[in-house]
Amino acid sequence: MHRDIKPSNVYLCEFGGIYDFVKVLDFGLVKTEQSEDAARVTGKDAIIGTAAFMPPEQAAGGEVDARSDLYALGCVGYWLLTRRLPFEGTMIEVLLGHASEAPPPISTRSPSPVPADLENLLMRCLAKRREDRPESAGALHEELTACQAGAAWTQAQAKCWWDEHAARQPT
Repeated sequence: MHRDIKPSNVYLCEFGGIYDFVKVLDFGLVKTEQSEDAARVTGKDAIIGTAAFMPPEQAAGGEVDARSDLYALGCVGYWLLTRRLPFEGTMIEVLLGHASEAPPPISTRSPSPVPADLENLLMRCLAKRREDRPESAGALHEELTACQAGAAWTQAQAKCWWDEHAARQPT
């Protein structure tokens, strides 16, 4: 479990001829298992991670699992489509929002139309109960691929984009 998925920890690049390859960065809060020793490393009752992308169970100091990272990915998707966070305000207001409020629908905040199937999937990622989120990253990938917008962007289009924008980068 990464425990700090946020836009600045997600890096999009070209890798080995695959365009729009996603790398996840900053593994400082990674936790591989729930144990008493692991809890001592980060401190009892400490809030770790970034409040704006924190799942309810993590904000409450409860146990996290892979579906907790899917909540954070839902927050990233929300931010990408709306340029706003699901919950805004002070850190306490944001944490309380994650813990107890449904975020406004993406379509009400996005400047562009959002396909309903993509919005529904991202809102499921933002479910308060882990059991209501996609089961795993693999399941989320399958559902994203099946979305109407999933086939809209091709590797050929991505290559053109990278070729054009990479030329703008200083060498």
